[in-house]
Amino acid sequence: MKIIEVKDYTEMSLKAAEYIIEKVCQNPKIKLGLATGGTPVGTYKKLIEDYQENGTSYRNVTTFNLDEYIGLSGENKNSYRYFMDVQLFNHIDINKNNTFVPQGNSKDVEEECLRYESLIVKNGGVDLQILGIGSNGHIGFNEPGTAFSSQTHVIELAPSTIKANARYFNRIEEVPTKAITMGISTIMKSKEILLLVSGETKKEAMSRLLNGNITEGFPASALKNHPYVTIIAEKSAVSGLRIHS
Repeated sequence: MKIIEVKDYTEMSLKAAEYIIEKVCQNPKIKLGLATGGTPVGTYKKLIEDYQENGTSYRNVTTFNLDEYIGLSGENKNSYRYFMDVQLFNHIDINKNNTFVPQGNSKDVEEECLRYESLIVKNGGVDLQILGIGSNGHIGFNEPGTAFSSQTHVIELAPSTIKANARYFNRIEEVPTKAITMGISTIMKSKEILLLVSGETKKEAMSRLLNGNITEGFPASALKNHPYVTIIAEKSAVSGLRIHS
């Protein structure tokens, strides 16, 4: 793992955007794995600014999102498809037909999991996967106890995850309790992984990631087995921790 420590969220977002832009320029047909939530919003904003100022093109880029809530259509303002459209896709020149998010309102969610997994494989896999980390170590929506061998699957969300995501809904009761997520095996097949870590609330998770054992009880620990992981972390999330670069 390579760790880049930055002073704050703004610098993390800028560094992450620069990293992604460089990869897009090197390979205009790159397949990006994208994440949602608060952590990558600043990064997406920087990508949009770069597109507007420098014209970095995403015309031939393909994207796969990590996850989607079950029961929400892409038009629902709390869906991750809607999030991606509003936070990134609507503001760059990407072909929306090449932006893939699991269909949370599919009539057969198990079949949708198989379809999504095969779609990733058919496209040659993900070149660069962007991840965040949950306070309980989840990556994507892979909660503690998820098998490292898992592919795209349905997951029941942990209470801590539901509570953390409640800020995006009017009431906690509105937060879906299940989601479709890329599995840990799916994520680990990405050629390269970029993990973004924001805020002091992630410090305990980072301590376990950097210094703990590799265990399915802490899903992010699987990343230690990946040959190409870069972590961009705010100082508040890693300050004082023993770091092995």
